Amino acid sequence: MSDLNLTLRQVWYINKAFVRNPASLFFTLIFPLMFLVIFTVIFGNGHVQVAPGQTVRVATFYVPAIAAFSAINACYTNIAISLSFARDSGALKRIHGSPLPVWSYMAARIVHAVLIAILLVVICAAFGALLYGATLPTDTLPAFVLTLLVGAAAFSALGVAVTAVIPNADASPAIVNGTILPLLFISDVFIPLQNPAPWLDLLGKIFPVRHFADALIGSFFQVSGSGLHTNDLLVMGAWGVAGLVVGIRFFQWEPKV
Repeated sequence: MSDLNLTLRQVWYINKAFVRNPASLFFTLIFPLMFLVIFTVIFGNGHVQVAPGQTVRVATFYVPAIAAFSAINACYTNIAISLSFARDSGALKRIHGSPLPVWSYMAARIVHAVLIAILLVVICAAFGALLYGATLPTDTLPAFVLTLLVGAAAFSALGVAVTAVIPNADASPAIVNGTILPLLFISDVFIPLQNPAPWLDLLGKIFPVRHFADALIGSFFQVSGSGLHTNDLLVMGAWGVAGLVVGIRFFQWEPKV
């Protein structure tokens, strides 16, 4: 059997394990929708500026914002935590010693995460269209899809890389959430920032979360042009390459002592 077929079979196996885990299925698929409802209830139906001279309803703004959160949750959070638990249980050690190529296993993990991210974005978009009357992108849809794929791949690589600093599985939720939650609050995901302090704006632009959110939101609401945010894509790509390099160099298959 070719390495490609092995990778596809591994994707199928990971998906079966994912579906058979009700807790993981619930928090991955339903949790973002809960945030979407909660934020729209809290912040009401006011308007927020998404571009110079362009405002949209808060409920509509949160559709692509929570879509970005969904993709990050599926690709970064879930990969980092699940790999940490698999490493501590010895599953990664056994996989590393099996005939399955290690790159096939990691590629299957990332491909499955990207597919789940795409599914989550479709669910968020459909939910927003049905309940909040959000208009889905048409002319800028290729840019939106490209942004989603680049962001999902970058955060998947970062999810693998962050396992290098996770000492054990019990610590993984705290470390993973501690590295991502603060960025979600300063990156136009959980809260649409209006005229933030310069230092806070600069801090948000250093990390890929802000660029992912800006690119998704921009391509979702842009009324003319391609909707492609090249600079944001380049920053996300750079972070993804850095995560890939760190993951290849420091990823461990055996439990840490």
